[in-house]
Amino acid sequence: MGGDITFRGAELVLSTGVVDGDLAVRDGRIVAIGAVEQPVGEVIDARGLTILPGVIDPQVHFREPGNEHKEDLETGSRAAAAGGVTAFLEMPNTRPPTSTFAALEDKLARAQDRCRAHYGFFFGATPDNADLTATVEGACGIKIFMGSSTGTLLVNEQDALERHFAGARIPITVHAEDEARLRERYARYAGATDPGLHAVIRDPQAALIATRRAVDLAERHQKRLHVLHLSTAEEVAFLRERPDDGLVTTETLPQYLWLDASWYAKLGTHLQMNPPVRDLRHQRALWAGLLDGTIACIATDHAPHTLEEKALPFGEAPSGMPGVELSLPLMLNAVAEGRCSIQHLARWMSEAPARIYGLTGKGRLAVGADGDLTVVDRKLVRTVHADDLHTRAGWSPFEGWTLRGWPVMTVLGGRPVFRDGAFVEGVFGAPLRFDPAPRVPRAPAVAS
Repeated sequence: MGGDITFRGAELVLSTGVVDGDLAVRDGRIVAIGAVEQPVGEVIDARGLTILPGVIDPQVHFREPGNEHKEDLETGSRAAAAGGVTAFLEMPNTRPPTSTFAALEDKLARAQDRCRAHYGFFFGATPDNADLTATVEGACGIKIFMGSSTGTLLVNEQDALERHFAGARIPITVHAEDEARLRERYARYAGATDPGLHAVIRDPQAALIATRRAVDLAERHQKRLHVLHLSTAEEVAFLRERPDDGLVTTETLPQYLWLDASWYAKLGTHLQMNPPVRDLRHQRALWAGLLDGTIACIATDHAPHTLEEKALPFGEAPSGMPGVELSLPLMLNAVAEGRCSIQHLARWMSEAPARIYGLTGKGRLAVGADGDLTVVDRKLVRTVHADDLHTRAGWSPFEGWTLRGWPVMTVLGGRPVFRDGAFVEGVFGAPLRFDPAPRVPRAPAVAS
């Protein structure tokens, strides 16, 4: 059931620009923007606050079922809502993996009346389930691990990849690292103990080979492809030169935009993720790719492990780090520093994920759109402390960072789910509905 709420005097981030005004939601949908003469529901004085379209995180790992000691759908979604995220798309490399219709239905059942944000789930490709990926319904996309990472899913043989791309009816997303090169590199550096070698072993070439291969498959089969967690300058350059045909989109992560290889000396295996955090030249290229539209959106690849697991030596420690709760504050801090505009942020974190995955009614502030809102205080300054986080992992690579700009209220369909630092009783997310567009061309430039 949708709610009623009215905000007075907020800064509103619209797709056409940033304006000051009111916003009203009735029965879960936006009914008025501008000067609202007849408020509905609770009336909130939002002067000094900014309202964004509800932030969507299109790549998280909430570890349920099978690894709930790291995270589960409830704790992960609480972290999302506390971070201003109104919807998330969750990955299939759980135990068991989400690679059967029964496993997908199980996840949807587990999420009901537990998730504090709207939810959707990817369907995992295996070497022999192309008949399922061709007919799956209710998933946001098909996830293909072209290189081995966390979990058991891996599809690297050409004939299996061809079958998945030939049959897919929904977007295909890829973890783009080349398995053959990874095996060669791990053999070459067998016995390495320096965490800084993670980015050397899983090198830019491994990523570029896989991305080129995936794009070739998408072009030959004319299927929508989304390249996950782009991490290299080489991939940005390759994708920039492609025709803007709407067939291929990509994303990057705040970790890549704020951290670089120099942090391995301080964070060790806590910085280890796949693909790796790399040198500054890659970070610069990723920022440039976002600003020129080559990279469409921002995800987090929230992939929590316990502190005990991450403290294991290099070679034994798992890859991945939490991120869903801090992605918006990090990007608001980027706005405060002048790296991008608040309109860029809304495009990358709300509008583009909605367009890529066909989330009709989400990702924008417009009359008739869903009343999913992220309310932020762009002047609020806070320091990141693990004790304040809601993820079960209980740590962050950004511990001790002071950031300017934080969410203060998260609204699902006109009903606040998180406000004033606390969760609102009885407010939960709903399953997302997907109507994927066959093509997603690059968005026009916005003023920075």
